[in-house]
Formats: sequence, structure tokens, C-alpha cells
Amino acid sequence: MSLLQIRNLSKKIGKRIIVEGLTFDVKAGEIMGLVGPNGAGKTTTIRMIVGLSSKSGGQVFIHGKDIDRSFEQAMRHVGVIVENPDLYKYLSGYDNLIHFSRMSPGVSSERIQEVISLVGLEDSIDKKVGTYSLGMKQRLGLAVVLAHKPSLLVLDEPTNGLDPAGIRELREHLINLSQKEGVGVLISSHLMAEMELMCDQVAILNKGKLIGIHNVAEMMDNRLAPVRFEVDRPELALPVLQSLLAGKEIIADQQTLQVAITKDQIPDITKKLMNTGVNIYSVQITKQTLEEKFIEITGGIEK
Repeated sequence: MSLLQIRNLSKKIGKRIIVEGLTFDVKAGEIMGLVGPNGAGKTTTIRMIVGLSSKSGGQVFIHGKDIDRSFEQAMRHVGVIVENPDLYKYLSGYDNLIHFSRMSPGVSSERIQEVISLVGLEDSIDKKVGTYSLGMKQRLGLAVVLAHKPSLLVLDEPTNGLDPAGIRELREHLINLSQKEGVGVLISSHLMAEMELMCDQVAILNKGKLIGIHNVAEMMDNRLAPVRFEVDRPELALPVLQSLLAGKEIIADQQTLQVAITKDQIPDITKKLMNTGVNIYSVQITKQTLEEKFIEITGGIEK
């Protein structure tokens, strides 16, 4: 089920086009990443979705509700963090949760305890927020927006300022929410490596335009990948590879030979090399990162 539907969403300021004709969905139990360089239109898109910025065109539906016609009904299903959550530093984590939960009807004390456990703040929930690390504040912010049981989370650059441990904690919590609670997540970031670890799908933006929507697992499926063979007799190995892989570019560098092949081809190639009298010291598959895929798809980022 599509929790969020974006249709031809656009934003213009004067003659300047910030976002142009975005269309994509976010489904239940799915983490969708908005990725792209700074200035690609990620934050503007997030702000239009949650009503913090006006849009120039297009429609946004949350649980089938058009935010232009039924904004309050639509936003009942949404939890939002735009960059760092706003919290009261002089209050405890628990008092912050109580304060913000009063803004949504029907949040029980049992639900408060559930979200505290869900984000792993049991040991520090009674401490003042001013003593929290940035990662703990992000987790408390997540607890705040989860208290009313939203089915959709919309997060803009939530890892900003976090150290690697904090980023990992947040990632694990979001994956847990999507997989175990069925929450849909739309998250924006320019950190490609983090999106690769977290997201099911990515919508790639560049200069306000949607370049494409890709399944991360399929994008990272290295059925055809550069493979390096380290051998003792490259002068014997090269003709073997040229015979087996006619037309393929083979890069020779001292004791190594590199060629783009599938994993299924490796056993046959190694067998043929050994039968020719070539000793193989190592076989390395070079995996392509999401960042490299992004550059490949976009042709690089124009300055």
C-alpha cells in the first residue's frame, strides 16, 4: 500500500526552478531515500510534503488524503523531523515526551513506555535533555514523532552532526521500524554510503529533477563487475583470458589482470588458467558503491 504519493510536485521562485515534476510513492514497510548533492532539492521537497513550504504545482497524498484539501487528516499519519528535533533542554527526556504527546489525542502512558523502549532510551529517559549526546537527542526526537503511532516518517538529513556510532544507531532503529512495525520512511541525505546501507529504494535528484528511482539491492547487484586475478605468469594468463572473453577489455598491470565478468564465469576462468600452468594467488571482485552508481547514472555532477 502506498502511504505517500507524490505527483508532479514542483517549486519555483521567480524564474528559478527549485523542484521540477517529481513523482514517486513510499509504501508501507519501505525506506525510500531522497539522494543527491547539496542543492538538489531534497529539503525543499520534504518541506512541501509536510506543509512547511508552499508548492508551485503538483499534488501530495498521504493515506489517500490530498494535503491541500485535508491537511490535518493527512498529517495525523505522519511523524516529521526536519534536521535536528526541537526539544526542551531543561526538561527530562520523559517530560519532553509527555509534553509533545499532549499535542496528539489518544497517546497513552503505555505507548510512551513503548516508544522509550523502541528507541533504546530506558536508562537515560529521566535525565535532562541538556545532558544528552546528539545521538540521544535524535533518538528522543524519533520517540516524540512515533508516540502517536504514525505509519509514515518523513526525515530531512537526520544524520547531520551525528558521529558514526550515532548514525549507525539511527539507521538500526529506522530499519527496525520499517521491518517490524511496517512504518514507511522517506529520508533525505547526501550521504550515499549511508543510504546504501539503509534504504530499500532511492529517488535520485539532481538540480531539482528526478533522475530515476532505483531498487538499492538491484542497483548493487554486481552480476557484471570488475574482477582482478593476481597470477604468477601474466604473460600466459593474458592469452587465456583473451580467448575466453573475446571482445572484453582486459587491463594488465604487472602480476594482475582485470576484466568485467559475472561471478558465474570465475570458476571456469580459474580452471582454464590453472590448466595452462598459471598459479592464481587471489581473485578480487570490486563492488561498485551507490555513490559510484550515482555518478554513473547522472554522468557526474555539474558545477
